[in-house]
Amino acid sequence: MNNNPVISIVTIVYNGIDTLQKTIDSIACQSYPHIEYIVIDGASNDGTVSLIEANQSSISKWISEPDGGLYDAMNKGLNLTTGDYVWFINSGDEIYASDTVQSMVDAWGGNWPDVAYGDTLLIDINGNEIGERRLQPPANLTWKSFKNGMLVSHQSILVSTKIASQYNTSYRFSADFEWCLRALKDAKYVQNTNMVLSRFLEGGLTKQNIVPGLKERFDIMRRYFGLIPTSLRHVPISLRFSWYVIKNKRF
Repeated sequence: MNNNPVISIVTIVYNGIDTLQKTIDSIACQSYPHIEYIVIDGASNDGTVSLIEANQSSISKWISEPDGGLYDAMNKGLNLTTGDYVWFINSGDEIYASDTVQSMVDAWGGNWPDVAYGDTLLIDINGNEIGERRLQPPANLTWKSFKNGMLVSHQSILVSTKIASQYNTSYRFSADFEWCLRALKDAKYVQNTNMVLSRFLEGGLTKQNIVPGLKERFDIMRRYFGLIPTSLRHVPISLRFSWYVIKNKRF
């Protein structure tokens, strides 16, 4: 890899006429020039395809076709990437600032990580900042950190395409949790950027399906960490979650 790694950014969208433009704009304005931008549309019928066509100068590749759900679409995006890193910024989400990618690559200083991660700010549909995520990224992230839940938002983690694997589509709501866990398990060098990397549109598939999503996540944790440790770990996790919801009136 040379001093200018190519960052493949993938956006998944379906009927995103109200959310996609801000996402495209946040990528198009990046000062870092070595970006491959891929949009995977699930055969939208609300004008999203026309919006994509109007922004083709900012998009490297795009397809619009039916898919088998979010993670099937993400696998399609992975298959189209040719860059050194893959980063999923889905419709409604945004890269934090116009100099985020450049600042991150500069900080790497030629010592390319297998996984890079950072913090996330939650936003509403109008782009107003709500605050930080309930779970915060640790100073030193490993796959074992996920014993405590998904400490890093999927929108704030970049994975080298050398180790990026396909999403397990048997999980409908939490395949991103397992994908990040597997990437961290395979990574030899994980770097904390100590930066806010993304602005995440609150809501989304997992939050809309919180109970089945949590069941899937428990199953993933059981597979990787064992049933008894996972069960015991969920006592403090549940208590912290309940307290957060009571205190902040959101989750």
